[in-house]
Amino acid sequence: MATKIIFPENFIWGAATSSYQIEGGWDKHGKGESIWDRFSHTPGKIHNGDTGDVANDHYRLWKKDIRIMKQIGLQAYRFSTSWPRILPKGRGKVNQKGLDFYSKLVDGLLEANIIPFVTLYHWDLPQMLQDEGGWEVRSTAEAFVEYTEAISKSLGDRVKNWITHNEPAVVAWAGNDSGEHAPGFKDLAKGVPVSHHLLLSHGWAVPIIRQHSPNSEVGITLNVGWRVPASNSSADLNAVREGDGKWTRWFTDPLYGRGYPADVVADFERQDTMPNSMSFIQNGDMKAISVPLDFLGVNYYNREVLRSGASDNGPQVVFSKPKTPENWTEMGWENYPEGLTGVLSRLYFDYKPLKMYVTENGASYSTPPDENNRVKDDLRIDYYRTHIAAVHRAIQAGVPMAGYFAWSLMDNFEWAKGYAQRFGLVWVDFETQKRILKDSAKWYRNVIRKNGF
Repeated sequence: MATKIIFPENFIWGAATSSYQIEGGWDKHGKGESIWDRFSHTPGKIHNGDTGDVANDHYRLWKKDIRIMKQIGLQAYRFSTSWPRILPKGRGKVNQKGLDFYSKLVDGLLEANIIPFVTLYHWDLPQMLQDEGGWEVRSTAEAFVEYTEAISKSLGDRVKNWITHNEPAVVAWAGNDSGEHAPGFKDLAKGVPVSHHLLLSHGWAVPIIRQHSPNSEVGITLNVGWRVPASNSSADLNAVREGDGKWTRWFTDPLYGRGYPADVVADFERQDTMPNSMSFIQNGDMKAISVPLDFLGVNYYNREVLRSGASDNGPQVVFSKPKTPENWTEMGWENYPEGLTGVLSRLYFDYKPLKMYVTENGASYSTPPDENNRVKDDLRIDYYRTHIAAVHRAIQAGVPMAGYFAWSLMDNFEWAKGYAQRFGLVWVDFETQKRILKDSAKWYRNVIRKNGF
């Protein structure tokens, strides 16, 4: 007999997007250039030469998109504000038209009875700040405070749920170590101070938000995968320790007052990448980073089975079963819902956040509309069903889960993959901007209505 899964009474159901991935309007109404504008216009960086110049044209079509959210029955919408749309040069003069856009969006969401969850930084750093050294220099963290002040002053009377950063590990390592993302550096010696200044800017921003947005809740979103060794060999076990250290503990430990993990510092020093052995840390930094939070946001997509001794100084990701569409998404990620229960439980029992949200979770499948304009994305429905059940198991284990945000509301610009990957509940024709609710959106609408399935 099928088990009925019902979530706690005040559990919040939402969907998520980010500014560069959907807004378009890349140079409209005084917006400055971002590192993703520059990176996507650099030949060879993005699949098929795609850019976010237009993307979903959400900057123009936001009212239509709110109507779609209402159709799905979303209770909350997580979106990010574009720093260069607010402060075109990264600091200094505020672009009022940029602030007005987000103010109208927030008002529209509230009128539709949808709770706005605002992420301040989802990777689109003003290019002018990058030209001064980007997150590698301390002055960018100081500029982030100025940006936080502008946006929280403008929206703080209406927005009561704030996220400072989305996935600082991806910014540090994919943007500055592997070079896959903007600004495109392949230098761990840059990535390490970048990671510190991201965390520092978070710590400095939290009290600013609380000052301008009384009675609000503030958190940060981390991407955490489920890593397991391919065998019990010491080399494979160490590969998991290294991966977990660099991608997870390097960020969670300082956020929860433990400082940077000594074993990861040693890993970095062995690679001769530490600039003056962390001399960029100043007095008071670690205390600022560990400012108490109201919640922790978690983005989860997949498991990694690690075998040591692969290329690029990193372990090889292997797969224990034949690769099929059911257990291997088009992004090249394993569909492994048990890992979500594991990640949520591990983070709660290790760090004891007051409450937690799944701020992103989803799968890329490119199922197109049929002749009746129906998108039968059964694989995505199965992904969501099994992962939402995994969240429920975490709740049963005692994890204080407060909400779930599907990634993503709509198909959009998927960073280095361009428009080749589709994560949306809503199909988007990027030529015509036509939107179609996929079967997964209709399935999710029923989950929200019943608070379970």
